[in-house]
Amino acid sequence: MTFRHGLVVGKFYPPHAGHHALIRAAASACERVTVVVAPSSRESIPLELRLQWLREAHEPHVRFAGVYDDHPIDYSDPAVWDLHVAVFREAAGPEPVDAVFSSEAYGAELARRFGAEPVLVDPGRERIPVSGTAIRADPVAHWEHLGPGARAWLARRVIVLGAESTGTTTMARALARHYRTRGGVWSATAWVPEFGRELTERKLAELRRGSPGATVFDVVWDREDFVTVAVEQAAAEDALARTGSPVLFGDTDAFATTIWEERYLGSTSAKVRELVRDPDLYLLTDDAGVPFEDDGLRDGEHLRQWMTGRFRAELATRGVPWIELTGGYRERLTGAIQAVDRLLAAGWRFAPPLSDRG
Repeated sequence: MTFRHGLVVGKFYPPHAGHHALIRAAASACERVTVVVAPSSRESIPLELRLQWLREAHEPHVRFAGVYDDHPIDYSDPAVWDLHVAVFREAAGPEPVDAVFSSEAYGAELARRFGAEPVLVDPGRERIPVSGTAIRADPVAHWEHLGPGARAWLARRVIVLGAESTGTTTMARALARHYRTRGGVWSATAWVPEFGRELTERKLAELRRGSPGATVFDVVWDREDFVTVAVEQAAAEDALARTGSPVLFGDTDAFATTIWEERYLGSTSAKVRELVRDPDLYLLTDDAGVPFEDDGLRDGEHLRQWMTGRFRAELATRGVPWIELTGGYRERLTGAIQAVDRLLAAGWRFAPPLSDRG
């Protein structure tokens, strides 16, 4: 080890491969490293999320300290420098700093103010051609430079929902397949199967161990079952979002679970409602014109119109973008792709960081 205590300071908005390389360089040259994550409070990505993503990527002897720094930025003003350095010193702790690692031009002055040696790492972005500014301008173009946590946070989530046997699974699978064929970062596009169906199969299999003639109508549901469905569906969605492309498709979600809970138990519980998260887009599959296929796990065709109506009514109050897919399969798929393309074309909006006024 060359140094006892190294320091890295940045906004990490968002953390990317260049940041990780910088931290690894510091860790390989120091006994201990402190990384001060110091965004302004106006920025879009919560500080705690940035800390979480960074901590999961680096070895235990790297310490991460988060602090908001809303002082103005003016690299030509010594008094402004004093304000920032005071924030960084408090976050870094009392241990003397031997080296300041940075990829930015201000790294030398920051090191001088800490009485430390400046260590510049890939200042020209030649080894890893990426920056936070570039990612915020076009996350898709730099998707491969993002870690799992940032990918999951940025991924556009599109949920397909609808009554039984209206093609939600078919549509979610087809959409994922369509976007995978675009290649590049899109080749990792995934879809999340419906956990409620998996749990139904488990319950029915358990019943049949004691009663071989049991059917889906013998399956009993309670409140905790619906909590389990909502939790497991969200967990599967989050796991796939960490490794997927800029868009992820889901076959139902916790909101859909509230409607199923209402159907089976007469009302929706607060526990399940608390688990509902807003996706970026809902696609509702209309039951009209879709033949009912009884696969042994479904309630019956007579419930489909009621459930489609409940979805329509609730979606109208949610304040989340949604469209209804009608017509034949090709018409539905085309409409869904057009809606998703519009969503992706709108891009990602980040609150601008504080800029240099000097």
